[in-house]
Amino acid sequence: MSKLPAQYKFLDISDYGRPVARYIAKAFQNTSITPVHVTCMFIVSGVFAILAMVYQQYWLALFLLVLKSVLDAADGELARIKETPSYTGRYFDSIADILLNAGIFYTLYSISTSSLLMAVIAFACLQLQGTLYNYYYVILRNKVEGDTTSRVFETETPTALPGEKQQTVSFLFAIYRMLYGAFDAVIYALDRNAYSGSILPNWFMTCLSFFGLGFQLLLIGVLLVAGLKDFIVPLFIMFSFLVFVFIGIRRTWYSC
Repeated sequence: MSKLPAQYKFLDISDYGRPVARYIAKAFQNTSITPVHVTCMFIVSGVFAILAMVYQQYWLALFLLVLKSVLDAADGELARIKETPSYTGRYFDSIADILLNAGIFYTLYSISTSSLLMAVIAFACLQLQGTLYNYYYVILRNKVEGDTTSRVFETETPTALPGEKQQTVSFLFAIYRMLYGAFDAVIYALDRNAYSGSILPNWFMTCLSFFGLGFQLLLIGVLLVAGLKDFIVPLFIMFSFLVFVFIGIRRTWYSC
């Protein structure tokens, strides 16, 4: 199942693992495996990818980072196939992502010539890039009656959906806001009128999808294998200028 109606689908560069993710989801469809279980699987994959980086097993790290991205897509696919959308899964997934990202960039600091400050800045840049992509993508899904589990403005605790506990949703949402609130606020401040703008074209979303976490992790893995580990941190910092390019395009040509 797609997050978007057919006419609004675009080539998502970061979503290269979707075909395999659908296969995995279908394999788990009639089992007791839940989307949260699959999220736990991608956490394990991400942790082992970090360990592979520490021990300089970069081909293994690349494989595990790609596997993490595939499983990251599979949990959502399984939720849609089983028709069990949940805010629990939504926030647990996002919390796991940002903590793994932090671990990856700390590890890059420890194995490269980059300083800890530069690694922290690069981590923040990666999160801002991903936040912009998610911001525009969620707006698009809400405008065209696509998947609406993710909300454009994550400011208030949502009401638990059938099958999940409000206490769990409230707890995970509080953690989510603590970890993502600053990034959301920055992107919203830079383009607060995005929701009132026109529907973004497919080519724009395809270009923006390079900011998706799947592609970001793939790029990190490829650069590690290529022996370019010292370039990863500065590269993600330099990529951030594209945040202003994309926002400028959106505000100039798609403001209404």
